[in-house]
Amino acid sequence: MTIYFEDFQPGHTWELGSYTLTEESIIEFARQFDPQYFHTDPVKAKDSIFGGLVASGWQILGIYMKLIVENLINQTHSLGSPGMEEIRFLKPVRPGDTLSVRYTVLESRTSASRPNMGIARFEGALFNQDGEQVLSVVGTGFFGKKPEGNGQ
Repeated sequence: MTIYFEDFQPGHTWELGSYTLTEESIIEFARQFDPQYFHTDPVKAKDSIFGGLVASGWQILGIYMKLIVENLINQTHSLGSPGMEEIRFLKPVRPGDTLSVRYTVLESRTSASRPNMGIARFEGALFNQDGEQVLSVVGTGFFGKKPEGNGQ
């Protein structure tokens, strides 16, 4: 069943799966995209402000995106996004942490220029296995409206 714009009602929340990080995945990502020593070198990272190896915020954001796409967006009539208004890395993420996503609709409205499309603002959050929030994002998504006469 396809999820349309009409299903994005303010206050509606989805829980969208989880992902566990390994030391290897943290180092591999960081070597390619964020090669700071506290992401790539477990020994040197012990002397960092973090006291050990931590995942790059960009990797965490990628995990967030993977989980919302696989568990929500791929089931919607998604028309893309103009971007994020806010991204906050709230707490370090370490090897072995299991992250889970919560996606909440803040507001929704029909597009003034494209009446067959709706615009939804949302707040996304990632939590670790202890229930501590590690990421907060606020963004906007474009979604197609239900086709008229479809009965869905």
